[in-house]
Amino acid sequence: MERDQTLLRFGLLGPLSLHFRRTPVETSAPKQRQVLALLALNVGRVVTVPMLIEELWGDRPPRSHATTLQTYILQLRNALATAGYGSPEARQIIGTRHNGYLLEGVACKTDVEVYNRHLAAGRTAAEAGDQHRASQEFSHALQVWRGSALVDVRLGPILEIEAASLEESRLCALERRIEADLALGRHSDLLAELTLVTARNPMNENLCALRMMAMYRAGHVGRSLQAYHRLRSILNEELGVEPGPRVQRLLAAILAGDPGLEEASPLSPPNQFTVRHP
Repeated sequence: MERDQTLLRFGLLGPLSLHFRRTPVETSAPKQRQVLALLALNVGRVVTVPMLIEELWGDRPPRSHATTLQTYILQLRNALATAGYGSPEARQIIGTRHNGYLLEGVACKTDVEVYNRHLAAGRTAAEAGDQHRASQEFSHALQVWRGSALVDVRLGPILEIEAASLEESRLCALERRIEADLALGRHSDLLAELTLVTARNPMNENLCALRMMAMYRAGHVGRSLQAYHRLRSILNEELGVEPGPRVQRLLAAILAGDPGLEEASPLSPPNQFTVRHP
């Protein structure tokens, strides 16, 4: 059995957290935390000095930016050394490379890695038709989250994109978990959750389609149609567009009472439903 070589554990999916072995590492200065977050999102990869400068100061860095950045790195190394009771290996976790810095990959683990591992396992299970395993893995992935990504970190231009990407992935994981639960016949159990998540994401067509399908299978045909018309109204008012072909095809199938709706996925290609015409 391999010995766990992890020294540093990061929490990025929620408030930023950092532990050297089991000891919390204190980092309170906003820009110091930005540096730490950017390094943690790129474990094992060099984050260049220009990237760090852009994140910290955008296109208006101070004249002393090089010295100031070196100070932040020194402060982070000191914080790690303190948590590691003066251990040299603690200070060395943040490595210096040509024109940049990195967190040594073997020594560091992040909750993003755990999340991505469950996400990949869920996708593999779904592709294999194992919806029970898919639902479990997507649920485990979502349970890793403790709040919005980097919720207590000041976001510069690079971290802002990274956080948005993580949140988009989280939403996709939620869609896939709900889709797996629908395939398992849990439509009635999903109604309350879908009401909440569609209210929070009123222009998300995938979530609306999932809600329409769950309501239809639970016997609430009228409410399913109301969900469609609410989406259509919002898209018209906000963007001046109609719902996409997939949602429109689902609507037509519901209106026609297509028997395929009992088994089809609402997120499948639009031509999956065979709509019966009078």
